This record gives sequence, structure tokens and C-alpha cells, in this order.
Amino acid sequence: MKKISESAVRRLSLYLRLLQEADAAGAETISSGQLAERGGTTSAQVRKDLSLFGSFGKRGLGYSVQELLGRIREILGLQKTWRVALVGAGKLGSALFSYRDFEARGFHIRAVFDSDPRKVGTTWGGLTVCADEEMERTLADEQVDMAILAVPADAAQQVADRIVAAGVRGILNFAPVRLKVPRGVALKNVDVTLELEGLSFALNPR
Repeated sequence: MKKISESAVRRLSLYLRLLQEADAAGAETISSGQLAERGGTTSAQVRKDLSLFGSFGKRGLGYSVQELLGRIREILGLQKTWRVALVGAGKLGSALFSYRDFEARGFHIRAVFDSDPRKVGTTWGGLTVCADEEMERTLADEQVDMAILAVPADAAQQVADRIVAAGVRGILNFAPVRLKVPRGVALKNVDVTLELEGLSFALNPR
């Protein structure tokens, strides 16, 4: 199986959003040039990205918006519902839980965990925040596919190890620390500080 770069996958997600906007506007077809212009890339890059996954569209006619939407959703695995657990019921966890677009895109949060006794037992959108010691059993019972980590850096690796041991194969990590996971476990790190430093570099006169 060919290796697909992370940047190509990110662009696919961007194309998906652009196609959804075009579909909502009533467009039936779209060209690689239109996707490129709206996505800030080139038409050659759009065609190259799509060619990684097969043949799309017809020369001179562009792409069917509905067909390409369906194919990209299938490529990204969005044709199914993903069971997600949120570990960490602090301010960040609360903000992530409140982000309704997760569910609209097929990511359903099925469990929330925290080690703070003051948070355990509280209700979040119909879910009861579970105690940390219930995590392994609940992850297995709910057949969770992915976990979102919103815990302090010093606890993140231990929590990740427990999540992996419980059979979860995808982790989205918001803790400001690089985690180690075994082969076969997908890990994505979201470090807001790194992104801000990138902005600082862009704005800093040289």
C-alpha cells in the first residue's frame, strides 16, 4: 500500500469542506482550478492529490460534486460512525465536548473521564463523567475507536498507555508533550503553542 503524506490527507479534508460548500450552493460540477483557488493551492496539486486514490472526473468537464464528496468521505473513513472517548473534563475538555461539529461529521463522544472527584458524576450533554478508575472497563464496553486526551502533560503518557492497553487504536493528544505509542496505533498531536510560535515567526520582521 502506497504511503500517503499527512499534508495530502489534510488537503483532502480541505477539499471535502470546499465540496460541501459548493454542494450547498447548488453546484453540480467543480474543476480542479476552482478547488485550487478556494483552497489556496494549485490545480496540479489538486489533481495529484486525487490521483493518489484513483481516477476522478473527466478532462474538460471537471468533477461531479456529489460523486467526489462521496469518494473523499469514503477515503477519509467518514462513511461510518466513530466512537470517541474524552479523557479530561477540565476547561479544554469542556470546550472540545461542546464542539457540535464532531457529531455532525460522525465522531460521537460516548464517554468522558476525569480524576477530579468534584467532576466525577456530573452530567455533560446526557453523559455522566466517569471516574478515572473506570476507564479501561468503559472503553471496552463502549467499543471506543478513538480517544481525545485533554490532560496535563505529566499524566499524558500514562493515560495513553492505559488507553492503548484497553484496545483503542487512535489518539488525539492535546497535552503539550510528545507521546510514544506502539506500531498500529494512530497518534495525532495538537500543540497550540507550536502553532502560535509559527504565527510569531511569520509576523516577526527579519
